[in-house]
Amino acid sequence: MPELPEVETTVAGLAQVLDGQRLMTVEPRRADLRWPIPVDLRQRLVGATVTALWRRAKYGLIGTDRGDTLIFHLGMSGRWRVDPESLLVHDHLLLETLSGRRLALNDPRRFGSLDLVRTDAWQAFAPFTRMGPEPLGPDFTAAYLQSALAGRTSPIKAALLDQRIVAGLGNIYVCEALNIARIAPGTLSGRIGGARLARLVAAIRAVLAAAIAAGGSTLRDYARPDGELGYFSKQWRVYGRAGEACPCGGIVTRRVDGGRSTFHCRSCQR
Repeated sequence: MPELPEVETTVAGLAQVLDGQRLMTVEPRRADLRWPIPVDLRQRLVGATVTALWRRAKYGLIGTDRGDTLIFHLGMSGRWRVDPESLLVHDHLLLETLSGRRLALNDPRRFGSLDLVRTDAWQAFAPFTRMGPEPLGPDFTAAYLQSALAGRTSPIKAALLDQRIVAGLGNIYVCEALNIARIAPGTLSGRIGGARLARLVAAIRAVLAAAIAAGGSTLRDYARPDGELGYFSKQWRVYGRAGEACPCGGIVTRRVDGGRSTFHCRSCQR
């Protein structure tokens, strides 16, 4: 599943094509993805000019001068294709601008979503109301994390994947950040002290920033809008590297927690 860096990279790529452009074609090519596509999507967006693009957690947002914002989620396999020569069977939304650029939202598994909300109320979009702060934002601090984790007995990895605690983190980058911070993924979250949490916050910020700079990770069907692959996977310290050497010299191990693979090093993560 595309995680925060992949969505950030996607939004940056879309901005190069859409920002300031008037939408002349908005063509949903099926009635639903994970849930129904708004029936008035075409009516509300055709003729509108894109005024802003941004990200919240793993969602991308496209604002227009009509006061409407399109919210997309890439699900497990979604990606935007820029200026495709022809449409594919799994291209489920087509956008065309006045300047002649084309964008197709491709989602073979259809776990993604499309929603349309009023721009002045985008923060009231139901999934957003239940989310914690952005991990790259000013509100995500060691003090905040200590308060959010106080009294919790869940493992720290599970806590970081809880979108109510911090928005947008996924399995890859949590595994990587915990390794950088030298914290075992099974450590009880409520027992981690302030100094270690400060180290963890710094690690989360660092791994996300590095992943965004590298264009994200290439995982299964994910690619950037321009078709290029993300290269952060070449920098993975532990994720997907079971049996290989950790940067500390120990051996990376893999186990399954809640249906997700956990990669960590028993030598340096305690």
